[in-house]
Amino acid sequence: MTRFEPRRGLRSGHLQTIFGNFWPRPPFALQAQEETVEVDAGDGSHVLCHSHWQPPAVRSGRLTVVLLHGLEGSSDSRYIRGIAGRAWTAGMNVVRMNMRNCNGTEALTPTLYHSGRSADVAAVMEHFARAHRLEQVALVGYSMGGNLVLKLAGEWGGRPPLAAVATVCPVIDLAPSADALHEPANRAYEWHFLRGLMRRIRRKADLYPEIYRLEGLGPVRSIREFDDKIVAPHCGFANADDYYYRVASARVIDRIAVPTLVLSAQDDPFIRLLPETRARIAANPRIQFVETRHGGHCAFLGRGRGEEIHWAEAMLVRFLQEFAADAPGDPGRPDAESHTTNGTMRDRGE
Repeated sequence: MTRFEPRRGLRSGHLQTIFGNFWPRPPFALQAQEETVEVDAGDGSHVLCHSHWQPPAVRSGRLTVVLLHGLEGSSDSRYIRGIAGRAWTAGMNVVRMNMRNCNGTEALTPTLYHSGRSADVAAVMEHFARAHRLEQVALVGYSMGGNLVLKLAGEWGGRPPLAAVATVCPVIDLAPSADALHEPANRAYEWHFLRGLMRRIRRKADLYPEIYRLEGLGPVRSIREFDDKIVAPHCGFANADDYYYRVASARVIDRIAVPTLVLSAQDDPFIRLLPETRARIAANPRIQFVETRHGGHCAFLGRGRGEEIHWAEAMLVRFLQEFAADAPGDPGRPDAESHTTNGTMRDRGE
């Protein structure tokens, strides 16, 4: 791991978060034909995946990386395309997974997506493992997607073909993170998410009017209200608190049994980790917890040139290369010293 040096002028967590979302990237183009697959989730629902495969002669022995986006993101989110390009260039197979309803797939399921549907990740992993006789699969998740892959890893333990997990700013403790979004300094983020969520639930109501009746719903002014009024009653939870508790990966993170990387930033505007969760992470020797002083939410815009500005992506691919067979080259470039103690790394000298 290399020390994260924030880009000049972007030491603020808010600036990192905002610029990280819009920083231009090269056109997305992989030297592999893209396959689009609707994976059966096992309950009458399907999730859309885009896969990119190494040549058949080496495919099954190469590490396959399943990438999962965050809240209101998709397989086409900039950060997903960024990490996909790096992983494929490093010799890995890549699957860009969409959560239910995302990327225009509302008609593929009568249900909603939420932070507890780790079974969907398992269905995707098992589908492609069977189809291509994959030996090792790694899961990569950002934000909400990070909670999903950590939750599945805790539920699965050491079951193959799961070989590794890597996350960026995962929402491990949902309740305090949802409440942090409602803080005055974070209301712009909350409104951004809410606009997308409300547009989506209206589309679901048009497609499935017998399930989603929005009359009398009243105003929804926060993520917690959305989860309380919409997610909980339609997904089998008593209320938002019940939902946050039951789906949080914090409850199973101590059971993770494969090498796992968690990248986090102290100045992330709205991700919160409870002390007891930090203790569980620190007690699990399979988890490498890297917390930088700066970085914002899923941004980590560093001082490197070109694509090396995206520090988190370089670190994730370098971590995953530990498990990739015959992977060429190292896409990351060590440019600073790091310090690791008991699986936890923090910036030194800032």
